[in-house]
Amino acid sequence: MSEITGASGPTIGYRPGDTLAAMHRRFGPLMRAGVGRRGFVYLMGPEANSFIFANAGLFRTREAFEVLVPVNGESSLLLSDGDVHRRRRRLMAPALHHRQIDGYLSIMAAHADATLDAWNPGQTVDAYQEFRAAIRRTTIESLFGRRLAADADFFGRHLQSLLSLMNDLPTVLALRRRFRTAAWRRAVVDRAVVDERIYAEIARTRRGEVDGDDNVLATLVNGRGEDGDALSDVEIRDQTASLIAAGYETTSGVFGWAVHAMLTVPGVWERAAEEVRSVLGDRVPTRDDLRRLTYLGGVVQETLRLWPPAVISARKIVQDFEFAGRTVHAGPLMIFSPYVTHRLPEVWAEPLSFRPQRWDPAEPGHRKPGPHEFLPFGGGAHRCLGSTMATTELTVMLARLLARTTLRPVAGRVRPVSFAALRPRDGIPVEVLTRS
Repeated sequence: MSEITGASGPTIGYRPGDTLAAMHRRFGPLMRAGVGRRGFVYLMGPEANSFIFANAGLFRTREAFEVLVPVNGESSLLLSDGDVHRRRRRLMAPALHHRQIDGYLSIMAAHADATLDAWNPGQTVDAYQEFRAAIRRTTIESLFGRRLAADADFFGRHLQSLLSLMNDLPTVLALRRRFRTAAWRRAVVDRAVVDERIYAEIARTRRGEVDGDDNVLATLVNGRGEDGDALSDVEIRDQTASLIAAGYETTSGVFGWAVHAMLTVPGVWERAAEEVRSVLGDRVPTRDDLRRLTYLGGVVQETLRLWPPAVISARKIVQDFEFAGRTVHAGPLMIFSPYVTHRLPEVWAEPLSFRPQRWDPAEPGHRKPGPHEFLPFGGGAHRCLGSTMATTELTVMLARLLARTTLRPVAGRVRPVSFAALRPRDGIPVEVLTRS
C-alpha cells in the first residue's frame, strides 16, 4: 500500500496497482511476463482498453475468471462468451433497466436509515461493515423481494467463504480445489446451502408465488427471447447468486472508500452535506433529485475512479493479434487495469487528487471521459449490467448518511485489499458526533 499526497488531500493507493502503473510508465502499453501459455500479456492505458473492447473475438473470459466459479457458477454472465453471452445478457437486461431501479429508491433509503437509527453520538462504528450489511439487504430486497431479503444475514454468512476464495490467484485456487483444503471444503458446504435456498425460491416463483411487483427472479424465470428461449434453473441460480454477491461485495467497498475520502479530504464532507440539505432536506431522494446532486454524484464517480472495484481484469487470448507494433500470440492471459488507467496524468488532471468537482459539467475545464478512459464497471460487451443500480444505491445511501450524521475519522491506517473487489481490509472506523 502506498499513500500519495495530492492537492486535495491524501489518496490511498494499492501497492500491486501502483506497481502496474510503474511498469506502464517504464515499458509502455504492452508488456509480457512469463513464457508461453502460462505467461501474461499486459495491455495498459486508454488505447489498450479501446482495442480490447473493440476486438472481443480475440479473447475469452471463461478461463480468466476461474476464481469466480465457486460463487457465480459455471453459467454466470461474467463467465460466458460469444452467442451464449449475448443470449444470457439479452434475457437479463430487462430486470436491471433504469425504470426498474427507480422503484428501489425507497428501499435503499429505508435500509440506510435502519442502520443509522442504531448509531448514537459518541459511539465508534465501522461504516464499511455496517453499510455492507445494509447494502446486502437492499440488494436482495430490491431485486428478489422481502422473502429472500429476510435471509440476508444467512447469505452473508454462507457466501463469505466463497467470496474469500476470490482473493486467491487462479493457480492458488486450483491447488485448493485439487488438495481439498479446509477453505475449499468449507466453501463447498456453504455453496450447497446457498444453492438450496435459491433453488427453493426459483421453485416458488415457477409456481406463481411471486414476491413483489418488480421481482427480478420472476423476470429471469418468465423471460423469453424472440425465439421463445428461456433460462434454465441452473442459469437462473447462477445469475441470482452473481447479482447478490456482486451487488454488495463491490458496492460496499466503494461506499467505504467514499466515506474515507469525504472525511479525510478537506471540505468534501461539508460541501456534500450542504448540497444534500439544500436539495433534499431530510426526505428520500427521487430520480430527479439524484440528477441535482451534482457534487455528491461527483463524489461517487471520483471514488470509482481512484478505487475501482476491479483493480485488474483479464481475458484469455485465443487469437494472434498485433498491438503497438508488436505481435501477440494466442495462449497467455491478457491483463488490463482500470486502476492504472484512472491514475494516468496524461488522461486526468491531478490524477492522484480527490476532486469531485471534475465531474460537474458546469465546472471550467470539465471533460467527459471516454468509455476507454473511465471503466470502473468494465467495458464493451462485458460491461456490468448492474452499474446503474450500484451508482444509484451509493448516491442514495451516502445522501442519507450526510443528511443524518456528522462523523469523525478514527486515527489509524486504512489498507486496501483484493484485486477483484477492492475494499478497506480493516474497515472504515468512524466516531459518530451527531445523529438526527
